Amino acid sequence: MKCPFCDNPDTKVIDSRHTEEGHAIRRRRECDKCSKRFTTYEKVEETILMVVKKDGRREAFDRNKILSGIVKACEKRPVPLADMEKVVDEIERGLNNMMEKEVDSAFIGELIMEQLKNLDEVAYVRFASVYRQFTDVNTFVAEIEKLIGRDKR
Repeated sequence: MKCPFCDNPDTKVIDSRHTEEGHAIRRRRECDKCSKRFTTYEKVEETILMVVKKDGRREAFDRNKILSGIVKACEKRPVPLADMEKVVDEIERGLNNMMEKEVDSAFIGELIMEQLKNLDEVAYVRFASVYRQFTDVNTFVAEIEKLIGRDKR
């Protein structure tokens, strides 16, 4: 790290401390040439995940949109908010671990439905009915039959 006072490339770390709940490190440094001290911060560079919508538009990933959809699907169901947030955390972590810069909204929707199947089947059917744009009762019945078949296995 270059000294901001004399541009000397040789500095030494005197002290390191975690900040921001462990998501960054604060370092006190001292210049080997001029002996002045300064502070630097080190943190993970977060990339912005872009979501590619059905119509081709791109927008920044927003975990609140996912949480909102899950909360609506779980309305009046015995699902604690903490469990819903855990689902969102898992989805977000999985997307970040993919190391992709862009993800199709359809892929995210499938991830949500997969999680909702395990969380609450009624919430799953509610979400699927909106996400897959069910047009008639037969589509509902077909989706419920898939769920019933899965439960029998």
